[in-house]
Amino acid sequence: MTFTFNKSSRRGIVASAAVLATATLLLAGCAGGTPSGGSSGGSSGASEGTSGGGGGSVTVIPKSLGNKYFEASDKGAAEAAKEIGLTFSEQGPTATGSADQVPFIQTAIQTGQKAIVIAANDPTAVCNDLEQARTQGIKVIAFDTDTDCRDVFINQATVDGVAKGLVDMTAKHLGDKGTIAILSGGANAANLNAWVEAMQAMLAADHPNIKVAKVAYGEDQDEKAYQEAQGLMQSIPDLAAIIAPDTVSVKEAAHYLSDTPEYQGKVWVTGLGLPSEMKEYVDSGIVEQFGLWNPEDLGYLATFAANALIAGDITGKEGDKFTAGKLGDYTVGANGEVVLGPLFVFDKSNVGDFSF
Repeated sequence: MTFTFNKSSRRGIVASAAVLATATLLLAGCAGGTPSGGSSGGSSGASEGTSGGGGGSVTVIPKSLGNKYFEASDKGAAEAAKEIGLTFSEQGPTATGSADQVPFIQTAIQTGQKAIVIAANDPTAVCNDLEQARTQGIKVIAFDTDTDCRDVFINQATVDGVAKGLVDMTAKHLGDKGTIAILSGGANAANLNAWVEAMQAMLAADHPNIKVAKVAYGEDQDEKAYQEAQGLMQSIPDLAAIIAPDTVSVKEAAHYLSDTPEYQGKVWVTGLGLPSEMKEYVDSGIVEQFGLWNPEDLGYLATFAANALIAGDITGKEGDKFTAGKLGDYTVGANGEVVLGPLFVFDKSNVGDFSF
């Protein structure tokens, strides 16, 4: 089954791709810095830019800096902040340990931010600090991966929607039988674990002749993901496919496959990837198809949700409604969740149409 955007979402993804150059210039001019206390487990960085207006300030904390997926989502967030008139800053670690984001949450509290938009590396390790922020009136918006300590969660797609999209692509290619492996990112990432669990359940229930030999973790690091892909291909003799539900892992699985002709045509790779990173592998035939949503739109939507919370237009209650600029109107669902849209499938016919 192939997932496609509805017309409004399609317009949103094309429009967001068109503004990458503007957003890149915005972030390129930002100043760097490190919060007091540093980050536990890796180097840290930050960038800031005034987006005009003075309607408040929002800090976006991605899982890590230097990750192209979050660079894209942060560009969308910066674009939204400029439209709204919020002061925007991006703060985050370069490592993805459970507590690496804590110093940046504390910086946001100390500098009086109106909202924190965070993609948590660990759903619970950041909660004490996020709850401290909330007691001081700071709105907390989770995006990409959920936590138990936020006002609203901006979900890129439903868990079942992501899982079914990836499983259906793989089952169709394999003829509904074979041995596969799953190469995920961070072992503690709530969204990745939810997708992996849902894929395993769907495979067991609907595709019993497809067996998952192993689940490996690339920890959102290029070298680690490459090594894990190598290990899977070398250690599982009958491996027919790898599903990699994060952008680093799918890119590096394709990278390793491109370096090893003996596995080409034997192991099929798909997952959630960025068109800018996957185009060369699709064009060369290494990867047939992969899925994703527009990460720029994800950051853009999260920032509009933050503004709606700051303004008091929504509280995170089911049924709350707000408008997110060019993306249109959204309604808060159960448990404070807002869903961006369905999974989109990229292949040779369309991968060159997008620049994120």
